[in-house]
Amino acid sequence: MAKKAAKRFYKNVSTAEGEGGWLIQLDGRTLKSPGKLTLLVPTEKCAKLIAAEWDAQDEYIKPETMPVTRLLNVAVEQTPDNREALIAEARKYAGTDALCYREGEVRLYKEHQAVKWDPVLAWAAEQGVALKTTESLIAIEQDKQALNSIADFARSLPDMQLTLFVHLVAVYGSAILAMAVLKSYLKGEEAFELSRLAEIWQIKYWGEDEEAKERTDGIRHEINALCELLED
Repeated sequence: MAKKAAKRFYKNVSTAEGEGGWLIQLDGRTLKSPGKLTLLVPTEKCAKLIAAEWDAQDEYIKPETMPVTRLLNVAVEQTPDNREALIAEARKYAGTDALCYREGEVRLYKEHQAVKWDPVLAWAAEQGVALKTTESLIAIEQDKQALNSIADFARSLPDMQLTLFVHLVAVYGSAILAMAVLKSYLKGEEAFELSRLAEIWQIKYWGEDEEAKERTDGIRHEINALCELLED
């Protein structure tokens, strides 16, 4: 049976500066993660984004409408003890990065990939992450130094940014696109559109299914909300 949604149990949502970060308060009570840890977040901007999600809830609380809250719950509860595993996951994705696998038969689509993806790969190479491309479906072995550079970048990130980085890596299927967003080379939605070139190409010729469009719009909305965490 589906879990029954919890009713909104608070009236006022506010933020307050705490020791070492910012807190979100519901009727003056500090918000905690599902694991009962105090949700202490690193910036006032982050606290305000979470507070806005809680304030926007109506009669019932719908976690699926609260992407920033969900991400920070993970960042507080899970990331500190799992940093090396997350770093390894990002490195593994880079080994089969979506931007490296090109169309081998349809010339126009292959050229479209080159126009859209090559500038991002060139930028990544300038960051020390030079990845090879292929038209084969068989995975190619990437240079270890490039993969280690992705791991080093991930390791340099604080918990919140590392959590967001790995989440975007999975959404895009690309560590390069995720890194480009974290380094402000691309906006989150720009990277999302680059990650779905094949889907966009198919829509161009076959049209778009309404259910698929709704799912895509939902992912786009979530990405935009999460990437507000990166704005000053």
